[in-house]
Amino acid sequence: MKAKVKPDLSFWKLWNLSFGFFGVQMAYALQSANISRIFATLGADPHELSYFWILPPLAGLVIQPIVGTLSDRTWNRFGRRLPYLLFGSILAVVVMALLPNAGSFHLAVGAALIFGAFALMFLDLSINISMQPFKMLVGDMVNERQKGLAYSIQSFLCNAGSVVGFIFPFVLAWIGISNVAEGNKVPDSVTYSFYGGAAILIACVIYTFCKVKEMPPKEYAEYHGITQSDDNEKSGFIHLLIKAPKVFWTVGLVQFFCWAAFMYMWTYNTGGVAEQAYGWDASQGTQTANYQEAANWNGILFAVQAIGSVVWAAILPNFKNRRMAYCISLVIGGIGFISTLFFHDKWLLFISYFLVGTAWAAMLAMPFTILTNSISGKHMGAYLGLFNGTITIPQIVAAALGGIVFGLLGGHSQLNMIVLAGVLLLIGAFCVFFIKETYAEKHDIAVDSFAEEEPF
Repeated sequence: MKAKVKPDLSFWKLWNLSFGFFGVQMAYALQSANISRIFATLGADPHELSYFWILPPLAGLVIQPIVGTLSDRTWNRFGRRLPYLLFGSILAVVVMALLPNAGSFHLAVGAALIFGAFALMFLDLSINISMQPFKMLVGDMVNERQKGLAYSIQSFLCNAGSVVGFIFPFVLAWIGISNVAEGNKVPDSVTYSFYGGAAILIACVIYTFCKVKEMPPKEYAEYHGITQSDDNEKSGFIHLLIKAPKVFWTVGLVQFFCWAAFMYMWTYNTGGVAEQAYGWDASQGTQTANYQEAANWNGILFAVQAIGSVVWAAILPNFKNRRMAYCISLVIGGIGFISTLFFHDKWLLFISYFLVGTAWAAMLAMPFTILTNSISGKHMGAYLGLFNGTITIPQIVAAALGGIVFGLLGGHSQLNMIVLAGVLLLIGAFCVFFIKETYAEKHDIAVDSFAEEEPF
């Protein structure tokens, strides 16, 4: 059955679909830039840091396919995806209020670390529950012609939220809020940043929740070519994976190296920056002023990465070959990571992280544009949930092996792990050569010249 072509949406309707992503990504930025700082402050050893990152993607690996499948089968007066978006955001707000206080509950170091680890798991889980519906909404409601624009808008809002989240602790410290704390407590500059991020998150999500109206089931079926027999079909995860288009696996291969690279950045970047630009080493401990200053500067560097991503996201649509754009982006990002080895001035590191932003821009837009074009609307949520495994599994593997790899690279310099991240991105760029795009839904008009394009 041919699907009806979805109507073009106005810019502001596309904007409203993704506006809540600003708040969600701000929360994600606070997490990625500050979690290793929090755990190091609580007393974690550098060799153990990556292990605290295992639980979040492991939980996401399990829950995302379930949320995707349930939302495929959900319909009520609030919609199909929106109820999950709101639930995830409320949960994230609660956890964001608890996580930075892990060292303030008068717990022993071990207990504080365990509390923090589970809080991190629930934070990452809730952020992912909130994040996935935005990708599903674009797949559900935007036609193929506009998907590139829709995901570009989403990428812009994502990176804008990242910039605010990354610089929040730095700005609060700059206006006089304490950037150090006694014992294993987290500094107020970080704690208040999480509070502010939680407030902005829920406000942005409520805006999208109120502004977006999802397609009712009958209309959705018409636009996605779903027949009554299709609608009654019940497919398990194993069946869906067996029937998954080839592009699911080839893009997933690229994703593996990309997300492993960024896992090492999130885990080791604070220590790497402190070593490279602030004269810090692990023997000094993490309560020293230079480590905490480096941790704030780490947020600034992540913000530079997000700005680089915004700039590059505006350039990406000008490439005629989407896979070429994907490959080049990852190569530039890999060079950015590797270049940190040569810059000892904190300002020169801006160059490195601006380049890293090109890889992040491609990672946010390319995989989902390629994938949602290749799958049918009847299983959109389930496939996006399963595709989340190409994000979580590499993080789990990277986190589980982080301590071993850190030891193999000398066990002293955390910057070595950032250089490794660059190498992983270069491998991911090579794997882009295996991708060939396809379309699952047949329409009455041609939708995109990239559809049958041969690999470059």
